[in-house]
Amino acid sequence: MNTFGRFDWWHNDKLVKEDGYVTDLITDHSLRFIESHKGEPFFLFVSHLAIHFPWQTPEDEGHREEGKRYRDVSGSLSKLGTHPPDETVRVVRRMIEEMDKSIGRILSKVQELGLDQRTLVLFASDNGDITQYRGGYYEISSNGPLSGGKGSVYEGGHRVPAIARWPGRIKAGSVTDDTVLTMDVLPTLLELANVEGPQKESPNSLDGVSILPLLIEGKGLCPRTVFWRKGRNLAARSGDWKIVVPENDQLQLYNLDPDISESHDIAELHQERANKLMAELAEWNQQVTTQ
Repeated sequence: MNTFGRFDWWHNDKLVKEDGYVTDLITDHSLRFIESHKGEPFFLFVSHLAIHFPWQTPEDEGHREEGKRYRDVSGSLSKLGTHPPDETVRVVRRMIEEMDKSIGRILSKVQELGLDQRTLVLFASDNGDITQYRGGYYEISSNGPLSGGKGSVYEGGHRVPAIARWPGRIKAGSVTDDTVLTMDVLPTLLELANVEGPQKESPNSLDGVSILPLLIEGKGLCPRTVFWRKGRNLAARSGDWKIVVPENDQLQLYNLDPDISESHDIAELHQERANKLMAELAEWNQQVTTQ
């Protein structure tokens, strides 16, 4: 049930009521999908709610009731759940552990059905962690040395680990530092399915690139500039160089190789590089604003 007190659990176009812990329910449906499609090529997208609000463990009772709007951060109408701030770290950790167990169940099902050798598994978070929240919630999670968190154009907002698994095709234990974005997933899947995507000149052209050569052959991706926008906050990155343009503030430039925490603004020392990145960012921002 969402924060507006409306049931929002759907099966295709049917609204249904199903008891259970959301992480487990999503995984249960995923396992049934794999079973029913084991004899044919399939694509399964598993989007877990964890660790979004409300912060709850499997042992907690259902928190939300129909017709009530949950937009507070404390009390009976808190969108965050029933646990006080000092328990949040424990609860969030438990939610992550439950999600990990669910992913393990999915991998076990793939192995059990003998689909390992023909199944590519990709795992990644959609954004960095929330580190604090209004109402006294601090140190909810950690982004390590990175600045910012969810919703930020600094590294803590979008630099997340990703794992790819394909026995016999991806070398076990291999690691890459290439910059890969979520938008690269679709071109990768199209290549796997031998489907030609839209041409670059098409209004429906894709921003991402296939990372299949990176995964299978270890070939680095071609250099490119990538961009972010959150509200009026902007950022662009080319290689280790990154500019950040906070709302109503001056351009900042960082070299992420020695300064992954984006602690030292060196725009004044490298004005030409900063201006070049800013020109690319402005062009991209204009394109996505007018489309």
